[in-house]
Amino acid sequence: MIKEEQPVAELGTPYNVPPMTSTVITIQNETPVPDHIIWSLFNTMYLNWCCLGFLAFAYSVKSRDRKMAGDLTGAQSYASTAKCLNIGALVFGLLLTITCIIIIATRSVIRFQIA
Repeated sequence: MIKEEQPVAELGTPYNVPPMTSTVITIQNETPVPDHIIWSLFNTMYLNWCCLGFLAFAYSVKSRDRKMAGDLTGAQSYASTAKCLNIGALVFGLLLTITCIIIIATRSVIRFQIA
């Protein structure tokens, strides 16, 4: 068997070729702004001495609203205030709770000794 060879025609460069273009997509790296809303909710429900937990919750909601609106600077400001109020509510609430437990325990011991 004989193989037949056929000539191959050169096509050359194609006509009407658009120039090569590239598309660059820049993705902005958003820094996550913690709004401390869970912590604020906990302080509102359980350690709400002097309404500090409620104030922290209000600032946390404001921080979340600012973050959704795209104002990261405002969101960070409200989140910082909420964090400070949460720390204050937590420390103040724990101190008052421990003080109340000590006072109740001391009264029980004194009543037991008197009787």
